[in-house]
Amino acid sequence: MGKFCCFPSSSEVVGGQSSSRSGKGRSGEGLVKYGFSLVKGKANHPMEDYHVANFINVQDHELGLFAIYDGHMGPTVPAYLQKHLFSNILKEGEFWVDPRRSIQKAYEKTDQAILSNSSDLGRGGSTAVTAILINGRRLWIANVGDSRALLSQGGRTMQMSTDHEPRAERSSIENRGGFVSNLPGDVPRVNGQLAVSRAFGDKGLKTHLSSEPDITDAYVDSQTDVLVLASDGIWKLIC
Repeated sequence: MGKFCCFPSSSEVVGGQSSSRSGKGRSGEGLVKYGFSLVKGKANHPMEDYHVANFINVQDHELGLFAIYDGHMGPTVPAYLQKHLFSNILKEGEFWVDPRRSIQKAYEKTDQAILSNSSDLGRGGSTAVTAILINGRRLWIANVGDSRALLSQGGRTMQMSTDHEPRAERSSIENRGGFVSNLPGDVPRVNGQLAVSRAFGDKGLKTHLSSEPDITDAYVDSQTDVLVLASDGIWKLIC
């Protein structure tokens, strides 16, 4: 198999000084290489982006687990996702026969757990984009919010995630009793607050938001070049 690289990358502007965290690794057989980089910039709030990038062995299968969790209104929800979301997916008994259904159920259960523990986790939230590579061959990608996944195969680049923006999902938000603001000089926001229409957490807005992921899959072969996961800050900078 040719080079297949997973590069989870996020950018968040924080505090008065810039700091960075980065790393790299590879699968057990060395066929899949990955790297990650998180950059802390100049805004006046703590770093709210978390990531996962590693390979594990489960029931004689090798799984590559990669994710970006882009938090808002505090770091507690993305930190919770970093610790629990993949574990919850793999706990689903039907994961090996129906990954799509297992991912969908685990996203829902994880969001319910976050909402149930809002007294500890706070009222903030997080977007998520996750990728699971099974035995180096089958790739499952899911997302809520505006963090993206792009896959390059045979020189062709495909967006494997969906940007969940308030304007695009206005009907769903209004059917839930919410509204979408569109003030001059600002992006559309749910109830004038949140710039994404799907997210984990956000208890104060949850009746008007969804945490249902969009899920796609792909086969990895010799034509697969690179998978890129990144928060919206990266895409706004380069697109």
